[in-house]
Amino acid sequence: MENAYVAPVVGAEIPDGHVAIEGNRIASVGAGPYQGEADRIDGRGCLVTPGLVNTHHHLYQWASQGIAPDGTLFEWLVASYPVWARMDAEVVHGAATAGLAWLALSGCSTSTDHHYVFPKGRGDLFAAEIQAAAEVGLRFHPCRGSMDRGRSLGGLPPDEVVETLDEILAETEAAVRKYHDPLFDSMLRVAVAPCSPFSVSGDLMRQAAALARDLNVRLHTHGAETLDEDDHCKEQFGMLPVEYLESLGWLGPDVWIAHSVHLTDADIARFAETGTGTAHCPSSNGRLGAGIARVSELLRAGATVGLGVDGPGSAEFIPLAGEIRQAMLMQRARYGPQALTARQALEMATLGGARCLGRENEIGSLEPGKLADVAVWRVDGPYAAAADPIVALGYGQTPPLARLIVNGVTVVEDGDLRTVSGEAAGAAGARAHARLLRS
Repeated sequence: MENAYVAPVVGAEIPDGHVAIEGNRIASVGAGPYQGEADRIDGRGCLVTPGLVNTHHHLYQWASQGIAPDGTLFEWLVASYPVWARMDAEVVHGAATAGLAWLALSGCSTSTDHHYVFPKGRGDLFAAEIQAAAEVGLRFHPCRGSMDRGRSLGGLPPDEVVETLDEILAETEAAVRKYHDPLFDSMLRVAVAPCSPFSVSGDLMRQAAALARDLNVRLHTHGAETLDEDDHCKEQFGMLPVEYLESLGWLGPDVWIAHSVHLTDADIARFAETGTGTAHCPSSNGRLGAGIARVSELLRAGATVGLGVDGPGSAEFIPLAGEIRQAMLMQRARYGPQALTARQALEMATLGGARCLGRENEIGSLEPGKLADVAVWRVDGPYAAAADPIVALGYGQTPPLARLIVNGVTVVEDGDLRTVSGEAAGAAGARAHARLLRS
């Protein structure tokens, strides 16, 4: 790719530059045309960035969009749990195919997924989403989620959608041992991810953390998402969510927390001191009325922040690229027009996300030796009215995606998927929705 505006995220931007790829690695990033032998792509009129990194998702929810559209988080969850209890592996595969295809078309090269509902006798749900990711061609970080605290134990979910502590630990360890690939160019890594303080016991949180650290994998959970959660934690545990998480060993450089909306000043300081990451999901937080996270303050404190779209059930059809704009606007609405720049938001969507996943040395910026995960955006035509290509990407409707390269392989070209058919992916999602709702 040459003759393009290159935004490496790390280092100076290059108004007329190139990005050269050899195999699955970036070989060269610099000004002017590439001097070596190569197949050449003319990037005139394009902005080249790292592929975007999605740090929080629930792919199965593609099949359950539109539930409780005006509910709070707790109201939406209570309405959704009985529907999710009917899912099977076919539903998960179809929903994951549609959701991952949608992410790819928004410039996402790496996605997590937090799957925490495992109805008994419904097939291998974790394997189903892993298969979908391999077919779509994205770098995938599925998180083996869990819930063991149903209503009878003071939790929010009904008892029929939770597992026992022993089942969870055994299945989680088996998933990590079967699927987790720690190699530099890994396309598949697994995290340990009990769901939330209101659906998981303290014993599970402690033992899951110990298991993850024994297996050398990362930890993920929800935390500090809503004021209802604050009230629940104060009533049940006598402390706020982040205090509770820290008491269980759940702050540290191997942990990233979804949402982190309602943080105290002390929480922000502890996130920065401990290296705990945040998956910021601005559209979902807005949809559920959860609030506006203190992202600008987290960044000023030196904490790690990535972007996430959250589940399609709580954010509907939000593309990851759109969260760059949404994050920027929500911070400005709270703190003023200099609270978050387009470049800071792009960094959250790329290198910040890579840091959350412990992969900042492998992905998240355009540097020689890093993996070839590259997004190319068309910022000519009407987008050329913005002289700054980063403003064109971040401020308005997301520009067309000219190309998405993942691990050196083209996944999207001129807005069309090249791995699976976009039409087939959409149909798979529609079938998953119909199957779940008629079950």
